[in-house]
Amino acid sequence: MKKILVAEDNDSNFILMTYILKKYYTYDRARNGKEAVDMVDDNTFDLVLMDIKMPVMDGLEATKAIREKHPDLPIVALTANAFDSDRHLAMEAGCNDFLSKPVGSEQCVNMIRKLIGE
Repeated sequence: MKKILVAEDNDSNFILMTYILKKYYTYDRARNGKEAVDMVDDNTFDLVLMDIKMPVMDGLEATKAIREKHPDLPIVALTANAFDSDRHLAMEAGCNDFLSKPVGSEQCVNMIRKLIGE
């Protein structure tokens, strides 16, 4: 089963993501960007769902750090900010795609399947 890292500091948002993912994937949680970078360095993930607004290190900084060592790992930005400028910043940081919160189950799973080749 494919493994997803969910980088999300908000408990209710993480619980929502577990309901979406649990049928299809295994998952781990990072509660901030620094933790996400460390977990990607220490484990094997097939994709990262990256919240943009997190403590310690935000999702954009974490994405840039992950890209340095893991250029081929798919990263999807998750944000409540759905402005074109936010999408642009996420893509510029190295995200492969972008989902606005609240995330729809079908939309999320379809995007993950597209990015990890299922």
